[in-house]
Amino acid sequence: MKEVNESRPAVCPRCGKTYYGRPAVSREDNTTLICPDCGTREALESIGVSIEEQNSIIETIHRHAPRLR
Repeated sequence: MKEVNESRPAVCPRCGKTYYGRPAVSREDNTTLICPDCGTREALESIGVSIEEQNSIIETIHRHAPRLR
C-alpha cells in the first residue's frame, strides 16, 4: 500500500475534491485511495442505502467529527 502523509492535501480520484487526513481504500479495486466521504458512500452503497440517506449520514459525520486543519 502507498505511504500516506496525513498532513498534506490529496485529491480524491472518485469525486475530485481535495481532502486532508487518512484516506479510505476503494472497495472497487482494494487499492485506490479515496477521500473518507467517498469511502463512506461506497460502504453505504454496498448495503443499499439511498443517496439521500447517504447525504444525511455524511452531513451528520461532518457536524460531529473534529475538523482537520
